[in-house]
Amino acid sequence: MKSFLKSLPARLLLAILVGMALGMLIPQDSALPFAGALANIAGTAKYVLGQLINFCVPLIIIGFIAPSITKLGSNATRLLAVAIIIAYVSSILAALMSMGAGYAIIPHLNISTAAAEGAGLPVKFQLDIPQIMPVMSALVLSVLLGLAAVWTRARAIAAALQEFQKIVLDIVSKVIIPILPFFIGTTFYQLAWNGSITQQLPIFGLVILIVMAGHYLWLALLYGVATVYSGKSGLEVVRHYGPAYLTAVGTMSSAATLAVALRCAHQSKNLRSDMVNFGVPLFANIHLCGSVLTEVFFVMTISKVLYGHLPSVGTMVLFCLLLGIFAIGAPGVPGGTVMASLGLITGILLFDAAGTGLMLAVFALQDSFGTACNVTGDGALTLMLTGYADKHGIGVQDLSVDL
Repeated sequence: MKSFLKSLPARLLLAILVGMALGMLIPQDSALPFAGALANIAGTAKYVLGQLINFCVPLIIIGFIAPSITKLGSNATRLLAVAIIIAYVSSILAALMSMGAGYAIIPHLNISTAAAEGAGLPVKFQLDIPQIMPVMSALVLSVLLGLAAVWTRARAIAAALQEFQKIVLDIVSKVIIPILPFFIGTTFYQLAWNGSITQQLPIFGLVILIVMAGHYLWLALLYGVATVYSGKSGLEVVRHYGPAYLTAVGTMSSAATLAVALRCAHQSKNLRSDMVNFGVPLFANIHLCGSVLTEVFFVMTISKVLYGHLPSVGTMVLFCLLLGIFAIGAPGVPGGTVMASLGLITGILLFDAAGTGLMLAVFALQDSFGTACNVTGDGALTLMLTGYADKHGIGVQDLSVDL
């Protein structure tokens, strides 16, 4: 219980409750003498924290995309290429399935089309912190830098990028994550203060249930495809994954669940031991089907709630395709997928501070179930790798991956 109270979801939930309570008790039209001062403090804090978070977005993109490319490229083998392709395809198809469900379901939910962000909180002073470069420039730079480092075998640059990744991860863990509850608390205070979100609270509870159903549907599809391709039962694999699923729910981290996932996978007689040793640790870092499925449905819901419309099909397809790339470089922290893709949320979907804050909060509150879907799905992809190795005459070998 104590560990849960210290966790990020608990702190975010507390921040949401406090922010909403203050916003409802002291609304925009409140006559209380300190109402204006409270709004000024919350508005200024929200602005400054939002500026700091937005400043870090290009750093996060460069710090996780470029080093991930160099790490994968330095181990380029046929089996690794197959693993990367099926992980990316799984994430992309999960995202597209979620997008289709969003267009089919969200318009029929009881969401007021007039629900917009409403009036903003007053800002006493503005501390502008410009980004070092635009979001899309950071994406293109990270991709080209990572690829060029692989092509030229620039070991010094690759090592420097790995060090830079550690620096950025520390920034995320020690700066961004600690200030998130305050930023999200002020965001929910604003949304309750101007009355634009409180009426939509039941919608988010329903959306979380819909997303969880999507997780189980996608896992069923993954294991079905793996069964057909490999000729071996996927049910025999997934029945061993209960402890890994529960561990992922508790830790919200694929890395923290890795030891349990390896033990579960090794218990299956349908998975080759060498493919387990190779695939499970690799997929824990690059296969985030549950997280991307969740994020796609959530951004569509939030767009409808705050801005009164769903993003266009073309915008969502581009978002899904790029999200699969960003997920590969997601940092190993709770909410890492949405943290790594903040640039897409602000640059492609054009979310403002209210939308970004709401997205971070809702995603983090259910992140444990998305992680559990990721970890369990790794078993299906490992079964596919086993089938590929058997079909192409790849003998049992001592395969490992540098995590």
